[in-house]
Amino acid sequence: MLTRSIAAIGIGAVLAIGTCCVADDFEKEKYRNWHQFHGPDGNGVARNAQPPSEWGPEKNVKWKTEIPGRGSSSPIVWGNRVFLMTAIETDRVSESAESQPAEEEQAERTERGGNRAGQGGRRGGRRGFRRPPPSNYYEFAVLCVDRESGDILWSTIVNEAVPHEGGHPTNTFASGTPTTNGQHLYVNFGSFGVYCLDMDGEIQWKRDLGKMQTRNSFGEGASAAIHGDTLVVPWDHEGESFIAALDAATGETKWTVDRDERTTWATPLIVEHSGTTQVITNGYNKVRSYDMKSGKLIWECGGQVQNPIPTPMLFDGHVICMTGYQGNSIMSISLDSRGDVTDGREVAWSRRDAAPYVPTGVLYDDTVYHTKSLQGVFRSLDAKTGEPVIEQTRLPDIEQVYASLVAADDKIFVTGRDGTTVVVKHGPELEVLATNAVGEAVDATPALVDNQILIRGEQHLFCIENGE
Repeated sequence: MLTRSIAAIGIGAVLAIGTCCVADDFEKEKYRNWHQFHGPDGNGVARNAQPPSEWGPEKNVKWKTEIPGRGSSSPIVWGNRVFLMTAIETDRVSESAESQPAEEEQAERTERGGNRAGQGGRRGGRRGFRRPPPSNYYEFAVLCVDRESGDILWSTIVNEAVPHEGGHPTNTFASGTPTTNGQHLYVNFGSFGVYCLDMDGEIQWKRDLGKMQTRNSFGEGASAAIHGDTLVVPWDHEGESFIAALDAATGETKWTVDRDERTTWATPLIVEHSGTTQVITNGYNKVRSYDMKSGKLIWECGGQVQNPIPTPMLFDGHVICMTGYQGNSIMSISLDSRGDVTDGREVAWSRRDAAPYVPTGVLYDDTVYHTKSLQGVFRSLDAKTGEPVIEQTRLPDIEQVYASLVAADDKIFVTGRDGTTVVVKHGPELEVLATNAVGEAVDATPALVDNQILIRGEQHLFCIENGE
C-alpha cells in the first residue's frame, strides 16, 4: 500500500543540514554508491564494483521485486537502499474526460490502437509517434527498495494529476532519475513537480516550475543534478526554456537563465575546473557551460543535432557530448573555453559518422564506448583523439538500445530494449564475454554497486549479484 504524502509543505522550510560536513561525507562515500543517473562521475563507470558477467533465471539473480506503475527512471543506490520513480495510473477519471462526447472517445481509442501498432519505431505519420493525453489521474511516486532483501521499504506519492500530454509510446511519466547527496533525495517529475525527500520518504519541500510542452508531445525525461548545496533543474521545451538552480535545503531559487533551446532530455553534468564549477548542458542549438554560482554563461558550442538526450561526459579537461537523431555528432570541447567556440580550436575533435540517439555512451579510462542511433551497433573511440579503436560492429542479440551503457571491472554492459545485456571486455578488440536476459523489456540504465548490477525492467527491479 503506497504511503500518501501530499500535504502542503512550505518552500521556506529549513532542513537541518551541516553543509560542509555533508559535502565532505558525500565525497568520501559517492564512489561506494551510485547516487545519480549514469553513476558517480556521470560517465557510466563504477570504480569499485565487481558485478557478474553472467546471469539467468537460475544464476546470480539475488531477487526481483515487482514495481507498481510504469517508468524508465533508472535506479540509484545509497548504502543499502535503492531509489526509483514511477507513475501509477489510477481508476479515477477527470471530470472533463467523463463529459467527453462518445465520438471523441472512439477517436482516441482508434488512435491508441494505431499507436500500439506502430510502437516498434515504424513510421506511421506524426500522430503515430505520440499518444493522446490520458483521461485518468496518475500517482507520481518515489520508491525505496532494500538492496539486501528486495523489499519495498517505503513508497511516497508526491503528486496526483492528469498528464496534459500523452507522450511518445515508448516514454513514461516517470522517465527522470532521482539523485541524492546521501542525506536527502531529489526527484524531478517535470510538469508534476520537483521534490526533496528525506531518506525515509518524507517530503521536505516541493516546487512547481510550470508545465512543459514537449516536442511533438513526446513527453519529459531530464533528471536534476545535485552539487554541494545546489540542485540544478533543466527545463527545455517548446515554450520558454530555462535552467534553474535551487537551494538544495529549501527549494528556493538561486538563479534562472533563459535558454534558446527546444525540447531536450539530457541531464546536466556538473564539474569543477580551474577553480570554477561548471554546469554543462547538451542542446540542439548549443552545448553550453554555466557558472554554478551565478548562472553566467561561460562558453557555448554549436554542432549538435536534433532531440538531444545523451548526457555530457568529462575527460581530461574536456567534455564529450553526443547526439544521434537525424544526423550524428560527437565532439570533445575544452573546459578552458570562453565565449562561442563553434568550429574553434577549443573543439579537440569531432565526428559525424555515428552517434547514439537515446543512450549515453560510457567513458572507461581513455576510451569512449557507444552505440549508433537506437541500434545495437557498437563502437569505441580514443577519448583523446576521437579515432576509432573498435570499428562499428553489430552486437549479437541486441536490436534496439535505450539504456545508457555502464562499465565496471574491465567490462562494458550494453542492455537492449528486450532485456538482453551483452557484456563486452574493456580493451582494443571486441570480445563478447556473455549474453544475458532478464525476461522483460528494459529501457532504464542499470546501476552498478559492489558485486551487484541493478536492472529496472518494465515490471520488476532485478538485483543481479556475483555469487562467485
